[in-house]
Amino acid sequence: MLYALSIQSFVLIDRLQLDAASGFTALTGETGAGKSIILDAIGLVLGGPVNRKQVRAGADQASVTAEFILDAAHAAWRVLDAHGLTYDTEDALLLRRSVPIKGPSRAFVNGQPVAASVLADLGEVLVEIHGQHAASGLMRPSTHLDLLDAFAGLERDVATCGDLWRTVEAKRAERQTLEATVRAAQEKQEWLAFAVEDLSKLAAESGEVDTLTTQRGALLQSERITEAVDEASKAIRDPKLEDSLMRAAKAVDRIVRVPGLDVMDETLAMIATGASEALERTLIELAEANAGVGELSRHAAHDSNQLEAVEARLFALRAAARKYDCMPEHIAETLERFQRDLALCDADSAALDDSRAQEAAAEAAWRKAADQLSSKRRKTAKTLETSIQNELEPLHLGRVQVRVAFTPLAEGESGVKGLERATFEVETNPGAGFGPLKAIASGGELARFSLALKCALSQTGAACTLIFDEADQGVGGAVAAAIGERLARLSNDRQVFAITHSPQVASAATRQWRVRKDADPSGQITSHVAQLDDGQRLEEIARMLSGSSITNEARAAALKLLEAA
Repeated sequence: MLYALSIQSFVLIDRLQLDAASGFTALTGETGAGKSIILDAIGLVLGGPVNRKQVRAGADQASVTAEFILDAAHAAWRVLDAHGLTYDTEDALLLRRSVPIKGPSRAFVNGQPVAASVLADLGEVLVEIHGQHAASGLMRPSTHLDLLDAFAGLERDVATCGDLWRTVEAKRAERQTLEATVRAAQEKQEWLAFAVEDLSKLAAESGEVDTLTTQRGALLQSERITEAVDEASKAIRDPKLEDSLMRAAKAVDRIVRVPGLDVMDETLAMIATGASEALERTLIELAEANAGVGELSRHAAHDSNQLEAVEARLFALRAAARKYDCMPEHIAETLERFQRDLALCDADSAALDDSRAQEAAAEAAWRKAADQLSSKRRKTAKTLETSIQNELEPLHLGRVQVRVAFTPLAEGESGVKGLERATFEVETNPGAGFGPLKAIASGGELARFSLALKCALSQTGAACTLIFDEADQGVGGAVAAAIGERLARLSNDRQVFAITHSPQVASAATRQWRVRKDADPSGQITSHVAQLDDGQRLEEIARMLSGSSITNEARAAALKLLEAA
């Protein structure tokens, strides 16, 4: 319920702190005192539209704060979950809205900044405002089916119907997907058959491309090694090289053997001996190098046929990959997919039949549940019509007839809530024909009709706070007393506020707030709200009965009303 309301610099209100309570609270006061301003402030903090004119003259901004005390199961907590907001169900829920004279408005939930739409979502489950021109969700046809189901206690039946419908949609999607796959496969059956045959002949293996790439790299290296060995072997086995070295060795040896060379020229003898020994070593190294190159030739073998085979296989795999639009390493998987698609063309009629049977079974289960739900709705609709009608007579709306009209869902509409839509319709005068609730044109009648609906549907809806704006307009006497009695009855289960000019309605309340306006020394008008004690209530109701001049007779009548309440 609404626990406290704080309003600052809002229209005629300078600073106002209201502590609310359970039960029925009447807001009274002279016309223009500012009762509707409080209603506008509540609408603002519940996400209503912003008007800069709501900022009090001379102030920088207006702000409204509403504090709610809710049980742990209240729907408002689920709204916070949906918006990712943190909370503790043991704490109060605090909503705040500020409107600066310049710049954007700001909204907060438990001190956390949010969009105004979050406040509006919370307002849907916290407060119902029944005004003369917009009677909350009760007047919206989109809510009527849910209201009927809640009145009948069919929430579990609706949830079951919804689950079954979602199963129908899932099975339908599966069937449609399978049909599309089969249809696509059949359209390219000839091409698939060729592709499967072609790839089957290729017989690509998983990982084959990587293996062949590694082999090709190794074979290319062996080819380079063999070429180098052949080149070395050719060069070192050149007969001119050995002949030249032999001739050089013999020529130098002749120098060494000249008689008396070491005596004739000792230095020349030493150089010639060194040159001879070097040439001898070179001939020995040449022989060893020749043997080494020969050994290389025996070990560095290259199989050019194997390289050609590997390259040819890689070329074939890559050509097939381009042809069938896949990566070369995925050819085996592509073949498996083509084989599955081809199999669908011939062998999946059984799967299709099974899918269609599952969809039909799901639809039959949903249809059975939806038919049962429709039957319960139609039976309950008569009870609801009677209940609403019983509420209308005492409210001076006996000429208005009410019915619950059912409209079958059009093909393609969601069946999550069953087979039909339901709307509340009225006939405002006999023979005029039934039409939507908005056919009730009078503001006072609209408010009273909304009250009648709410009384008939008193156990429905999540809102724990109900606000009625002048439901007594244009009536008095017994009708006003009936309105007060119904508001008091609603307050047994909900917190109820009513803006009223009727003493009969005010006397039926548990408590009473009086709204008045005064001028401060500067001449600025300010609205004030005060909770009245018993004596003040007597005087206020007497004023409502007699006007500005309160008589003893008016006080006696007021006392009688209070005692009768």
